[in-house]
Amino acid sequence: MGRSTMTRPEELYACLYAKELPAQAMLRLRPQLRERPFVVMQGEAPLQQVCSLNTKARTLGVAHGMTKVEIDTFPSVTVLPRSHAEEQTAKSALLECAGTFSPRIEDRSNDTSLFLVIDIAGTERLLGSPSKMGKTLLRQVKSLGITACLAIAGNFHAAICLARGMSPSNQVAITVPGQESMALACLPLTVLDLPEKYAETFSFWGIHTLGMLAALPEKALVSRMGQEGRRLRLLARGELEHLFVPLEADFTLEEHMELDTPVELLESLLFVVGVLLEHLILRATTRVLALASVTITLSLEGATSHTRTVRPALPTNNRQLWIKLLHLDLEAHPPQAAILALSLAAEPGSTSKVQLGLFSPQLPEPMRLDVTLARIRAIVGEDCVGRAVLKDTHQRDEFTIEPFTIPSESSTELTSTQPRVAIRQLRPPENISLTLIGHQPKAFFFRERQYTVERAYGPWITGSDWWAPTLWGHEQWDLIARSRGGELLGCCLLRDLTQNSWQIAALYD
Repeated sequence: MGRSTMTRPEELYACLYAKELPAQAMLRLRPQLRERPFVVMQGEAPLQQVCSLNTKARTLGVAHGMTKVEIDTFPSVTVLPRSHAEEQTAKSALLECAGTFSPRIEDRSNDTSLFLVIDIAGTERLLGSPSKMGKTLLRQVKSLGITACLAIAGNFHAAICLARGMSPSNQVAITVPGQESMALACLPLTVLDLPEKYAETFSFWGIHTLGMLAALPEKALVSRMGQEGRRLRLLARGELEHLFVPLEADFTLEEHMELDTPVELLESLLFVVGVLLEHLILRATTRVLALASVTITLSLEGATSHTRTVRPALPTNNRQLWIKLLHLDLEAHPPQAAILALSLAAEPGSTSKVQLGLFSPQLPEPMRLDVTLARIRAIVGEDCVGRAVLKDTHQRDEFTIEPFTIPSESSTELTSTQPRVAIRQLRPPENISLTLIGHQPKAFFFRERQYTVERAYGPWITGSDWWAPTLWGHEQWDLIARSRGGELLGCCLLRDLTQNSWQIAALYD
C-alpha cells in the first residue's frame, strides 16, 4: 500500500514597494499639491532636513538631506513638516488593501519606504495569474492615492531586490521561479542596502552589480568577509532562504490629518472632513462594509481636544450624508478654539438593506430621517430625541431616550389583528376632587365637568424600592366614567399615598 503525499505549492511572493512614503502620505490627503514641487522635512528648527520629496521637486535639483536654508532657494517648492500619524494611517490602508489578496503579509518597511511582501502561493485559482493579480492590486493601491510598483518572484529576498531595482516606467515585474539569479544579475549593489564598510569593500574590488557578486567564489568570499559574505552572495543569486513571519494587523478604520494652518471656520473644516471620509468609505467598501458610526476628534490650540460621535439610524456609505450629519453636530457643539489637526475613526457595520414586501408601501429614505433627527436635536437637545424605553421599575414616568434604529429585516405584516388602546399621558398629572363611597371612586370633577363612575378597576398599589433614599407610593385606579351630557371618559387615577391627593395621569381613547 503506497503512502499518500501532499504536494506543497511552490513559493511565490509579491513585494509591494512604495517609495517616498512620508511625501505620498501627505499628498494622499492633499490632492491639490500633486502638481507642485513638494518636500517633507523632519527635525527641530533650525536643523530641519528633507526626508522625502516628490518627482517634481527632484527634477528641480532638490535632494534628501537639504536644510531649510537650501530649500528656501527654491521658491516654488511647497514645504510641510513630517506627520508620523498620517504615515501610519496610509500604511494601515495599504495593509488592508493587501490583506484582501492574501492573509500572509510581512512588513519589511524602512523609515521612508514601504515594503509589503505578500505570500501569493496557491492563489491563482482565486485571483488569476500573477500578472492579473498584480495589476488588480496596483489599481486598488492607486485608488488609495498611493503610487507603487510590484515585483513577483519565487524567493522572498529576490522579490524585495527586484522591487528596489525597478525603473519608474515599470509597474509589475514577474520572474519565473528558479530564474531569480538571471533577473537579479543586472541590478546594482545598492538594492541590497549594504552597510558602508561592505559597500566600500565591493567598490574597491570593482564589484558593482549583483551578477558580479554572485560570480565570486564562495570559499574565497567567506575567507575575506566571513559568513556575511556568504549571505550576500546567496542574496545576489536569489537563493537565500527566509522564514516567513506574517503580520497580524487589526482592522481599524481611522484617518488623521494635520492642518497647515489653524482653522476657525467650520465650512473650511468640512472640505478636509470630506477628503478623510472618502478614504474611510473606500476602505470600508473593499471589505463589503458600511460606516455605522463616525467619531471626529479635533486637536485644538492650547493642547485641548474636542470629540463628537455621530451614529445614523442605518449604516451607510453615503459621503454627503456623513458630511451633513457631522456639520449639524458640530454646529450644535462647536469647538472652543482654533483647530490644528483632526482624526476620523469609524465603526464598521453591515451593508444589508431592508427587504420590503411586494405590496408594502415605500418607506422614506434613511438619509432624510437622519438629517431630520439631526436638525431636531440641534433645536431641542440631544436627550430629547429618540424612542422611549421603560426602566425596570414601577415608578411612573421612568424611562430613557435611546437613538432611533432601523431593523435590518422588516416584517411583511404591517397591520395587527389585535386591537390596541391609545393612551394620552398627562404631564404633569392634573389634580381633581373625588367622591369616595366605600373606599371606591364614585364621582369626580375634571376640567370643569362632573363625571359619574360607571366601572372601576383597582386599586393597584406601587411603592419605591426599600433601599432608595426617597419614598414614593401610589394607588392606581382605571375608571370608565360618564358626564352629564353622556360623554364617556376612560382614565387612569392616581392617589398619592404620602399626601392623600388624587390626580388624573392618563386618558384612554
